[in-house]
Amino acid sequence: MSECKGMHYSRFGMGALAVLGLFTMFSAQADSSPTDAPATAYNLQSLKELDGKPPAHRTVNIQTWKTAEGAKVLFVEARELPMFDMRLIFAAGSSHDQGTPGIAVLTNAMLNEGVAGKNVSAIAEGFDGLGANFGNGAYRDMALASLRSLSAVDKREPALKLFADVVGKPTFPQDSLTRIKNQLLAGFEYQKQNPGRLAGNELFERLYGDHPYAHPSEGTAKSVPPISIAQLKAFHAKAYAAGNVVIALVGDLSRAEAEAIAAQVSSSLPKGPALPKIAEPTAPKAGETHINFASKQTHLMLAQLGIDRNDPDYVALTLGNSVLGGGGFGSRLMTEVREKRGLTYGVSSGFTPMEVQGPFMIALQTRAELSVNTLKLVQDIVREFLVTGPTQKELDDAKRELAGSFPLSTASNSDIVGQLGAIGFYNLPLTFLEDFMQQAQSTTVEQVKTAMNKHLSADKMVIVTAGPTVVQKELPPPTDNPVEQPLGVPEH
Repeated sequence: MSECKGMHYSRFGMGALAVLGLFTMFSAQADSSPTDAPATAYNLQSLKELDGKPPAHRTVNIQTWKTAEGAKVLFVEARELPMFDMRLIFAAGSSHDQGTPGIAVLTNAMLNEGVAGKNVSAIAEGFDGLGANFGNGAYRDMALASLRSLSAVDKREPALKLFADVVGKPTFPQDSLTRIKNQLLAGFEYQKQNPGRLAGNELFERLYGDHPYAHPSEGTAKSVPPISIAQLKAFHAKAYAAGNVVIALVGDLSRAEAEAIAAQVSSSLPKGPALPKIAEPTAPKAGETHINFASKQTHLMLAQLGIDRNDPDYVALTLGNSVLGGGGFGSRLMTEVREKRGLTYGVSSGFTPMEVQGPFMIALQTRAELSVNTLKLVQDIVREFLVTGPTQKELDDAKRELAGSFPLSTASNSDIVGQLGAIGFYNLPLTFLEDFMQQAQSTTVEQVKTAMNKHLSADKMVIVTAGPTVVQKELPPPTDNPVEQPLGVPEH
């Protein structure tokens, strides 16, 4: 079955394969040679058996090599189900639009609109008839194409042939381009009525200035209409080249079969090298921007440059942010802003590590008449947290939560293939997940405090608010039973 095609956006408009954190992995061993080791059997654990210990996680044996055309391959053999998952990750996100915002998203969206002898309907029917699933998406750092197929040869081979044609040899039909442009343009019109999107777009522009991360991945109402088929073909030839892709494979395949699949896909792609890494962003000027928008609530967004995906403070920052605002109920922000004062339905914070410095962001909605003082409260909470750091109990709770959720990172083949893609794309060590958990469990309160202060400052935030301009009121005092509960659902 082919996935419903649409524009894919990650949280806060950025993207990337989440690795424990999205964001947010698994333990792994490097092995670049074939292995005859039998697949491990995985059994459910009872609560009694756990007895307070974290649940066991799936150990994954990663094999890696390069194809003749230069594609990087990561493979995990998993014989439990008669199927396999493959994900291609190209450095072909909107950060490579190079002055034509939207070209990366349009190119990716057009992949399965036509190949020689098949239109979009025939392609969809082809995957459906084989019980296969095609997926695609484009983000700031990367563009993806994925295939899930049965591993039996009579299903696998035709599914791979169709997939290789779709990704490597799309025809970019004009009628499809017109339709997808119209969908994007309709989306841009909708965004005018969505204060959250307006605030998010303004925030990235303020945060990144003239850097490639600044513009929306899907482009703008001005940039999309002029994009031509010739431009899409040129972008595809360069950005979807074999030297610019990571191939992640997981499933019911031998090493030899995986090598043959990777070689087939790699050889079907345009020939060419990896694209150069994008430039580092420049730190923005702190300050506040307000977008006047008729509404009962005001969107508040606070951000500053965070870290790239290989920053050595990643583990400490993951734990620290979990305590501050990334851990949901029980985090400092949720406790102080929602639970004690009833000011918001939800508030969260998060680092989004990317190829270069991704954003750290705090986002929430609150009543318009309380927005100014709610913003000040959030800033005060961040400031106090940087001074005190987490308590030992808060850090222990964050570690426990991380250990408890850790097995979900390899709960399925699709989870594993996503982790492999992230490891390959961001050039992480093959032992990254095992290292991550070991480091997390040994991280101290002082290490968290040091890392958070190194990368964050309550006084250097870029702030964007979107809502009405109204007379402001004082905040209610903190209490275990706020008189006024948060509104039922966020607006927009």
